[in-house]
Amino acid sequence: MKSAVETLNPTRVRLTVEVPFEELKPSLDAAYKKINQQVTVKGFRQGKIPARVIDQRFGRGAVLEEAVNDALPKFYTEAVNEGELNVLGQPEVDITELKDGELLAFTAEVDIRPALEIPDYSGIEVEVDAVEVSDEDVDKSVEQLRERFATTSPVERAAQDGDVLTLNLEAKVDGEVLEDGVAEGVSYTVGSGELLDGIDEAVTGVEAGNSATFTSELKGGSAEGKEAEVTVEVTEVKSRELPELDDDFAQLASEFDTLEELRADSRKRLEQMKKYDQATQAQEKVLDELLKLVEVPMPEKLLADEIETRKHNLVNHQLGQMGLDLAKYLEIQGKSEEEFDAETKEQAEKGIKTQFILDELVNKEKLNVSQEELTEHLMRRAQSSGMSPDQFAQAVVEGGQVPMLVGEVARGKALAVVVEAATVKDSNGEVIELDDEDETAETVEATEADETEAGAEEKPGA
Repeated sequence: MKSAVETLNPTRVRLTVEVPFEELKPSLDAAYKKINQQVTVKGFRQGKIPARVIDQRFGRGAVLEEAVNDALPKFYTEAVNEGELNVLGQPEVDITELKDGELLAFTAEVDIRPALEIPDYSGIEVEVDAVEVSDEDVDKSVEQLRERFATTSPVERAAQDGDVLTLNLEAKVDGEVLEDGVAEGVSYTVGSGELLDGIDEAVTGVEAGNSATFTSELKGGSAEGKEAEVTVEVTEVKSRELPELDDDFAQLASEFDTLEELRADSRKRLEQMKKYDQATQAQEKVLDELLKLVEVPMPEKLLADEIETRKHNLVNHQLGQMGLDLAKYLEIQGKSEEEFDAETKEQAEKGIKTQFILDELVNKEKLNVSQEELTEHLMRRAQSSGMSPDQFAQAVVEGGQVPMLVGEVARGKALAVVVEAATVKDSNGEVIELDDEDETAETVEATEADETEAGAEEKPGA
């Protein structure tokens, strides 16, 4: 077999391959065997039909077509390896010559990973928010905990802000009660802003056993978006009582004996959360600066596939589960289709660039992934997917996705190297030391598209 590589642009090549006919013999034998099992000829047992009879009855062309389809992936892969190419996705194959008994010639155009030059990144400097926890932050945290331990009790008075009501609702459009516009026994907290616009004003001041009517735009159902006349009947009013903020509350709501200890623990937790947020912010900003340093030629087909995959996943999975279509989603977001397309393209380009650059850094820095690191990463991914670690691991193995997970961990380590080399200061001018690779790996996951990995893996085959 002979092969030659022609560079069409920095991200695409054309392979020209010539195969002597004798190298097709194994595929020809396999073609005759396959056809033998699929057809019957009077006078011959199935599987025992001579090749010349198959040629006469079904045509030599059918055999050649089967043999070529079988052989092309093998010869294509050999040509890719011979040219030391890092290909992306599937090739576009064109058979240019097929002479029975003499020669098979074909071309294959395919995207390749562009060659990248990673410049010195030690000069990257970013600023992040300082970790500051105020007394007001602690108060808010303790108050949220206090809300969780609130109790309710029926009261004989008109509803007021903060009360928990039991309601019956009926919605009419154009004087007709909607089939899905009736609900009974609905629990609602006055002032929560849930359910319908205008309901808080309508029920405030209403006692149990009385009703109120108001007009509101329906947020869902068969008449979504239409103005409806809504009648709301209050069947029960309950007041919410918050526990006193004292040592007894601390013992009720936590493992601490005093309110002072509970507040100290709340402050510590808030500091940890803000440090995590600070680390994530630093990693995202360092990554953005790294992307600015490297010129990345963009494979057009890979980008188009990535954009289409992102749209498909949004429309058919995320929006589908919420009962929305793209038009309604764009209306809610206040975006035009052109703005959405531009944002999707920008996100897809960033995901591809991130993967290319970090993969190049993995090679440059000779980073390896240990079994322990892979296991920890798998545990995190399993948790975020809602599956048990065993279930997730089985799905990963069966789906052939282990290399994808290894790549995610390796890219996380590559970004950690860049973050460690960069200068990170907080808004107070203090230099921040960051060395948490686990957080870095999660940042890479969030930045990349899950589908980019699938699209960018080498996939031999025609």
